[in-house]
Amino acid sequence: MFQKMKNIDTAFRYVRMFTMLIVISCTLICFFAVYKSYSLVSLMQSKVYILANGKALEAYSSDRKDNIPVEAKDHVKTFHKLFFTLDPDEKAINANISKALYLADGSAKRAYDDLKENGYFSSLISGNVNQTIAVDSVILNINEYPYKFRCYATQSIIRPTSITTRSLVTEGSLRNVSRSDNNPHGFLIERWNIIDNRDIKTVNR
Repeated sequence: MFQKMKNIDTAFRYVRMFTMLIVISCTLICFFAVYKSYSLVSLMQSKVYILANGKALEAYSSDRKDNIPVEAKDHVKTFHKLFFTLDPDEKAINANISKALYLADGSAKRAYDDLKENGYFSSLISGNVNQTIAVDSVILNINEYPYKFRCYATQSIIRPTSITTRSLVTEGSLRNVSRSDNNPHGFLIERWNIIDNRDIKTVNR
């Protein structure tokens, strides 16, 4: 009889141990499943699919700080291309300058007003002169805020009889602002200043 009770007690202990192992295993599996589900959801939320020309393109989201150098440099390049790419057409000039002034503060507006007052745009129109710009490089310091920059570019002034190449060096700083259709990068150029703008060569056409 005691042997039978001993066997029952041993069997009960084995059953209890086995049940505990099952419960612990199920708990671990549940935690693992929840963790993997959370990781998968986070991964899927970081992906964006863009439909372009009937094709789905995959894009990844990232923190703004990861993109500051790229976006800031592109902002500076965009501003300079809009401000200095001029055709002998008043509407085209006004359209480009208007877009450029959304990207900078009053320092750019003052530079535009000075050029306008000196008859620069009128002379472009009356002389059928085209002006283009190629941004060579943008040096950016992101260790200090506002972010200081210096832009090196080359201007081409195309007249009916000649082409003049000029060097252009400007500097300023960038401040964070809200993104908008007119300012997609979310930066504003401040204290913009032209520090060098001289002729390099002139070639007759």
